[in-house]
Amino acid sequence: MRMIERWFPCTEVSEASSSGWGSGNQEAALFTWFAKRPLAQAKAAVLTSLLPWPEDVEEQRRLQNLVRRAMAARNGMNAELRAEIAVAHPDGASMLDLFSGRAMIPLEAARLSVKAYGIDYSPVATLAGQLLADFPLQDWSDEPLLPFAARQGLTFSGGRLLDDVRAVLDEVGRRHDEQIAEVYPEVDGRRAWGYLWASTLPCQECGRRFPLTGAVVLRHPKPATGDPGQHYCIDVDRQTGRFRATVHAGAPTGQPTLRAPGSSKTGAKSAICPFCNHVHSTALHRRLSAEGFREDVLLLAADLDRDYGKSFREPTSDEFAAIRLAEEMLAAEPPFAPGIPAKPDERIPVGNGSVVQPSLYGAKSYGDLCNDRQTLSFVRLCRVISDLGIEIMVDHGISEKYTAALVGYACAVLVRKMKRSTRGTSLMVYNDGRSTGVNHIFGNEASISFSYDYFETGLTDGPGSWSSLVERTMAALRSQTGRAAGVPADISRGSATSLPIRDNSVSAVVTDPPYDEMIPYSDASDLFYVWLKRALFSTQPLFCFTADPDGVQEKAEEAIVKKFRARSTHFDHRTSAHYDDMIAKAFTEARRVVSTDGVVTIVFGHGDPDVWHRLLGALTRAGLVLTGSWPAKTESGGSAGSANIVTTLTMSCRPAPPGRPAGRANLVEAEVRKEVKARIPMWEATGLAPSDQLMASAGPAMEAVGRYAQVLNHLGDPVDPAHYLVVARRAVEEAAAIVIDHLPLETFDERTRFALSWARLYRRAVAPRSEARWQALASDLSTDELKGILEDADKGVRLGYAKNWKGALSETSRTIDVAMAMAKAWPEGLDAVAEVLVATGRDTADNYLWAAIGYLSSLLPEADPDAVAWTSLVRGRSGIGAVTRGVVSAQREAAKLKEAANRQPSLFDTD
Repeated sequence: MRMIERWFPCTEVSEASSSGWGSGNQEAALFTWFAKRPLAQAKAAVLTSLLPWPEDVEEQRRLQNLVRRAMAARNGMNAELRAEIAVAHPDGASMLDLFSGRAMIPLEAARLSVKAYGIDYSPVATLAGQLLADFPLQDWSDEPLLPFAARQGLTFSGGRLLDDVRAVLDEVGRRHDEQIAEVYPEVDGRRAWGYLWASTLPCQECGRRFPLTGAVVLRHPKPATGDPGQHYCIDVDRQTGRFRATVHAGAPTGQPTLRAPGSSKTGAKSAICPFCNHVHSTALHRRLSAEGFREDVLLLAADLDRDYGKSFREPTSDEFAAIRLAEEMLAAEPPFAPGIPAKPDERIPVGNGSVVQPSLYGAKSYGDLCNDRQTLSFVRLCRVISDLGIEIMVDHGISEKYTAALVGYACAVLVRKMKRSTRGTSLMVYNDGRSTGVNHIFGNEASISFSYDYFETGLTDGPGSWSSLVERTMAALRSQTGRAAGVPADISRGSATSLPIRDNSVSAVVTDPPYDEMIPYSDASDLFYVWLKRALFSTQPLFCFTADPDGVQEKAEEAIVKKFRARSTHFDHRTSAHYDDMIAKAFTEARRVVSTDGVVTIVFGHGDPDVWHRLLGALTRAGLVLTGSWPAKTESGGSAGSANIVTTLTMSCRPAPPGRPAGRANLVEAEVRKEVKARIPMWEATGLAPSDQLMASAGPAMEAVGRYAQVLNHLGDPVDPAHYLVVARRAVEEAAAIVIDHLPLETFDERTRFALSWARLYRRAVAPRSEARWQALASDLSTDELKGILEDADKGVRLGYAKNWKGALSETSRTIDVAMAMAKAWPEGLDAVAEVLVATGRDTADNYLWAAIGYLSSLLPEADPDAVAWTSLVRGRSGIGAVTRGVVSAQREAAKLKEAANRQPSLFDTD
């Protein structure tokens, strides 16, 4: 038995994952990739999957304490851990990650001298993994010296790899600057830090072209330092139809041409023509751009300023001439190889607008994401990297492997520069004293942004330049070469569904598979791929090979669900069914290659109940059963609907034993409840919030169900295993034993119980819609029955505001609806509140109603309008009671008068 099947350092992982060594930030800084796995979780998963769980209790405690001490630092207890692993695996331990990404998990195994294998379907991810988990652990001492390093007198004394990488990166920068200098001319003896561009469109009213600008602030004023700040205006000549950008000191007095209408609730911006003030809606200017009417124009140049950090000015005639020269030079650039033209012509797949936003504005290929000068700069940079690789390998005897390493780190800087050198890059204007900088294109995790006005960096050493990015790459590499030695990991490209590994040959499989539709890895990294092909075609030709018809990374076996905007007219095979099939096949392969006494460890986190249902199905199809599950807070969290999640489960699995019995539904349900309630003390000690405990409950539920070949109900029919995910969540709520003003939560009506539970978990915060589905299932409510309790919010749902509550009131109204109606009526006065109570047959003696009102008011912020109303209602309870009794009395009196009037005889009555 392995340690992970009985124990996992949940608390230590949670504490270490948020910052410091355990966050993995230094490792992630080496190469741009997505969905970073905290190093602390990777380390803990590897250790507990390889270490045994002895029968002797004292030995168990000794190993637990060893792991706890190891989790205190990046290289903690490294020698001791190696010794323990060697004892447990006398023939040598091995580990496989079949979805390795940037190779965080193989890295931690390799540092422990475990033979680690990492496989990823993406060639870009494979390169990232090699740079992190392979090359820094190699011994390069026998390689010939780099001639240009000696010629330049470079002495860095940071170790062979570190020194040579620095020499290569500096040489690449020097050669690139020489080749591109003429299109970045000097002004007064120095080059500009960069250039501000804008797209223009023809006005649909006056016909004149005008620039689309989203912000006009260039530098905020800083009175404490005497910096007046800078902004710019678009000055127009209505007679000639010309415009120009002019720079001014101080805070802006005008507005950008892109701005949101006052009534806009979506943030969508209209384009206002500065010549005639004609308004172009978002749909209109996006359509014009997509139809090819967009043209770029240079607005301003920016210089590095000793006093103010950055100073903006109008471009000179030489700088305008350099743009035309760059266009001519790009047109004359020869192809890199047959089928690989200088400017990338690899097409952006249809329906990819959510990932490659420029495709919504007319970009057809990845070469359209840069202007001509940016493109020329990248073309020359790729040629320099490619030529330098051939030079050091052919002319100077550097091995193919070491060449791949040195060129690979140059490519890491290339990718880093690409993040800040396309039409999606914008100025980053700070208001906290920092100097103006430049944003990168991945503002929303794995989505390439687009901006009508964008910033192009030049050839200085300012933000976004080659030299500044070299420093960051070197710092990241230095942190790796300074770690404890180990053995290089074997990182290769391949499919998780067909592993090139013998049966029962790996001590443990530890993997962090893609989370359904959270991140479209290959689509988001295809921009990198098309340029890396050009930099690596001469030294790593296999990197360039792809069977994809668009010339981008292959996607046939990529295990994701693709958010696809064009399903009505086009097809993308990466559906939920495809994902389920790929994951099941991958888990089947994991079961095949793991040793007979080994475990398959899966790190997974998702808020959607359907995804957990399908994961359970994939494990079942693969013939795996859960033997342990451990939650940890491994992410910082993000806005609802983002790729970030707060809690992940680290789950151990084994091949399903033959001859598992069938389970009876009622007994399995009892097992699930028992397992969940037994875990709650540990979850609380780990610091998991109640909402995180709900997700963590999926683990013990899947463990309990996995003990049986199938679960049968009282009629002998099979029960869907997903049912027990809901049972587990109910068990969490039951174990909390929530009592509200001496009334157990479970004694409230189901609709009110849902509302109070939701408020307890999320207050007024926005939560994913999937969580609402989870909670509805656990409460035996349909999503329609949540209306009036929850309302839509940005990328999620939240507890609804009483002012938005709608519904009919009667004596059958649920407690939460009465509470909402009372809060809505409160601004109108006590009479309005009393009418609600009378209409629903309630009064101030209704303990459930007033307990719910008091509980809700205690959960919400003091300034929340509903909290104010409910707090006031509680304080005015006796007065409300008096008014209510008065209303009831008045209604009764009115009824009596009406009845009497109906009985009053009339002169016209007859016998």
